[in-house]
Formats: sequence, C-alpha cells, structure tokens
Amino acid sequence: MIADSIVNISAAVISASTPLLFVSTGELVVERSGVLNLGVEGMMLMGAVAGFAVTISTGNPVLGIVAAAAAGAALALAFAVLTLSLMANQVATGLALTIFGIGLSALLGSGFVGQPVAALPKLHLPVLSDLPVLGPLLFGQDALVYLSVILTAGTAWFLKRTRAGMTLRAIGESAESAHSLGLPVIRTRYLATLFGGGAAGLGGAFLSLSYTPMWMEGMTAGRGWIALALVVFGSWRPWRVLAGAYLFGGVTILQLHAQGTFHLPAQIFSMLPYLATIAVLTIISAGPWRGRFTAPADLGKPFRPSI
Repeated sequence: MIADSIVNISAAVISASTPLLFVSTGELVVERSGVLNLGVEGMMLMGAVAGFAVTISTGNPVLGIVAAAAAGAALALAFAVLTLSLMANQVATGLALTIFGIGLSALLGSGFVGQPVAALPKLHLPVLSDLPVLGPLLFGQDALVYLSVILTAGTAWFLKRTRAGMTLRAIGESAESAHSLGLPVIRTRYLATLFGGGAAGLGGAFLSLSYTPMWMEGMTAGRGWIALALVVFGSWRPWRVLAGAYLFGGVTILQLHAQGTFHLPAQIFSMLPYLATIAVLTIISAGPWRGRFTAPADLGKPFRPSI
C-alpha cells in the first residue's frame, strides 16, 4: 500500500514537472545566447493545440508531437524576426507574443474543446517495468518524459563541450566582442530562439497529449511564467533547471493533495506553486549567494552588426 502510494505520487510529480522541464530548458538556451523571450506561455499553448489537433485528426501522436514543436518554433521565428532583424523591444514583443498565442490557440482550438484523445502510450519493458517502485517510475513513462531528460542532458553537453555551445555562450556574454571575432551573432541567436520555441511547443504537447489528455483554452495555467523563473532559479545551468522543474512539480502535486486534507478554498492551494516561485526568486535576489545567479551579460540587449 505504501509502495503504491509512493509510485503514484512520484509518477504525478514527474508528469507535472515534464512540461516545465521542456520549456525552461529551451528558454535557458535562448537566454544564454543573450535573447529574452517572454512569449513562452503563448508558444506552449500553440504547441498544445497544434499537437492535439493533428493527433486527433490523423490518429498519429508522432505527427502531433512534430506539429507541436513546429508551431512553437513558428511563433519563435516571428519573435526572432521582430527583435533580431527589425530591432523591436524584446520584452514588449515577448509579452505581445504571449497574448497573441493565447488568443490564436483559443480560436484554433474552439472546435476541439471537450474531445478526448488517447494518452501517449507508456513504455513497458519485461522484468524492468515490473520492478517494485523503481520499475514503473524509470521504465513506465511515455516517450516525452524521456525526451525531456535527454533534451536536458544534450543541452548540458552542448553548452559545455561543443564549439557551437561555447560560441553561443560567448555571444550571450558580449555580442559585440563575439562579432569582432567573426562569430555569427544573429544566426546563432535565430537558431537558439527557434530551439526554445520548439521546446516550448513540446511542453505544450505533453499537456494536451499526456498530462490531461484533452484540449482546454488556457490549459498551461501560467506554467510558462514558472518556467521563466526556473531558468533564473537554475542560474542558467541545465541540471539545476532540471532539479528546479521537479521541485516545482512536487509543489504542484502537494497543493492537490493538500486540498483533500485541509478544508480551505481550493483557490488558496492553487496559488501555492506561484507563491513558491515568488518566494524562491526573492530569496535568491536578496540572499548572500545572489552573485552566483548572474544572468548572461548581454541578456535582452539589442545588437545591430556594424558594417
């Protein structure tokens, strides 16, 4: 009985954490390149509706996942054109992107509200999946859960071990210096922004194809904003972001269980993940260790190549 409870709660934490991990990992890469994209909530919603619509129309969840990543990347491309090529303000453009994504996803998804879809199949390996406690958790998740961890590990390796990753980090610290050395600043930032959009789309796809699984207007419920905070919480490092995503996923599940234990309005418990976000960011910014959480030096700063 206790083992079953541990498995059920842990599985719920993993499911709640996976969309946060996708989005925060993608945004980490974007910000390490020096670009601040606040439109992740809109990109998540576009990924959620695109993934659900394609899956329910074709019956193929793989096509739905690809469509979700493409939808998120398409919105990110619009952001990149406006901010990197046309030099629009990144903060204002990101906020506009979120509002646009919320509205467009509601319009496109209006015909799919309330329609169920089969959840993504779980992995089952003989013997391994049947192990007590660890079996269902490590060998009984769907493909997107494993993809989120692989994406985090790949991002950590890319940023630390590859020439392209070091180039991206250098551009995020000083675009002018990187440009003077002949590094492709704008192209690198475009690619990083597209990657972040695709990852946000995958996070949305997980919500509509696995976590729910169905389409509802505004189903991200602020997860995009939490993901933005997780990048700061993880000090722009992939493995710390992973730990933060699972921590905040645990807080989300905790508030759901608390609703059945304490006789208080459900809205109070629904605020817990967001209150925890505010509390953590406040502690980080005011504590003696705040120097360890330094953002990339050129984050959010516009760059126009000199001729």
